[in-house]
Amino acid sequence: MADLANIPRHFLFLQGPHGPFFDRLGRMLRTAGARTTRVGFNAGDAFFWRRRQDFVAFQDRAENWPDMVRGLIKDRAITDVVLYGDTRPIHRVAAAVAREYGLKIHVFEEGYLRPFWATYERGGSNGHSRLMDLSVAQMRDMMQGAAPELANTPDHWGDLREHIFYGAIYHWFVLFRNTGFRNFKSHRSTPVKHEFMLYLRRLAKMPLHRAERFQATVRIKRGGFPYHLVLLQLAHDESFRAHSRFTEMDDFLSLTISEFARGAPAHHHLVFKAHPLEDGRIPLSRKIRELTKEHGLNNRIHFVRGGKLAGLLDGARSSVTTNSTSAQQALWRGLPLRAFGDAVFCKPELVSHQPLADFFADPQAPDHQAYLDFRRFLLATSQVSGGFYSNRSRRQLLRNIVDMMLRDQDPYDALNPANEARAQQLKLVK
Repeated sequence: MADLANIPRHFLFLQGPHGPFFDRLGRMLRTAGARTTRVGFNAGDAFFWRRRQDFVAFQDRAENWPDMVRGLIKDRAITDVVLYGDTRPIHRVAAAVAREYGLKIHVFEEGYLRPFWATYERGGSNGHSRLMDLSVAQMRDMMQGAAPELANTPDHWGDLREHIFYGAIYHWFVLFRNTGFRNFKSHRSTPVKHEFMLYLRRLAKMPLHRAERFQATVRIKRGGFPYHLVLLQLAHDESFRAHSRFTEMDDFLSLTISEFARGAPAHHHLVFKAHPLEDGRIPLSRKIRELTKEHGLNNRIHFVRGGKLAGLLDGARSSVTTNSTSAQQALWRGLPLRAFGDAVFCKPELVSHQPLADFFADPQAPDHQAYLDFRRFLLATSQVSGGFYSNRSRRQLLRNIVDMMLRDQDPYDALNPANEARAQQLKLVK
């Protein structure tokens, strides 16, 4: 393990969010005196990194990737590795090699408290986050009054349209300009051509989906019935695939509807809320209709295609998810929550462990004060105001994130000078 204390910082960037965020972040790190290198795995990566002298194309086979990481670390005196998510194969390999050399691993993710914040952690995110091993009591101890009071949510950043737009550009380059990266294989099972067409179709159908969403929401709000809200995720999302008990979305849909039929009062309804970026690669609406008919639940099951969550949560009795970060909006409202995956919010004070049928019959509410303390801890540490996609949100994120990356301590230990020693003591007690 190398001693990095006196080595000039050199950040190795791998794959980032679609769009120019990593390019702008690299530029600001260089302004701060650091060096940068970006590895690109396809033409989309290359397009969004403007500094060609720092760009390294990986055109080899996947089995040779670990050797290339080691070579870059040695030849360029790399001190830090920067990732967006830590579960795709190339990132898992790079993180493992970085740990061999004692490098700092910076992991970005969509905000645990989205949509107004982005997540920044060291070492891992989601099911690999340090938060997984911290109890609410330990968070309170680490704060020691240092965390600020809960802030009001910032202005809406409007990232959704830009997210889809940059995704379409990225996949266009991978589809039509990728001749220099013939060994590239996506971390997703969907072919790149199909992925590109899904983005285009999503953009084209946005007006139609908006009308469908409006009609479905009106029916629910004017229906006058109690309902439970199911927060769906993207079936190809790494959080769902790597950190939940399900391998297929069908299994989650089947479990939820069958247990609702078995346990919920006869006058209750069930509402499925699709992810805002749901692109139709899985026919969710059709599958839900089939399961509704199978269990004799006609007129009691509803499907809402994307859109904003707040209005539906405001009228809900409870919420169910695998491990969606949007569940935190339910906890913020004090709604009972049942989750079926590993997530940073899956603390015993916050998430019910009732059998699902019993949960639908009589859901147990979370400890709201525990959630407020949990939220304060996140806002004081790993949640950074801003986003990856729109110009405005990206500028806001960059204002704060570079200083956090240049610190020796990770966001959790940086909360309080005594926290690093305290965290080590907590590990010994466990």
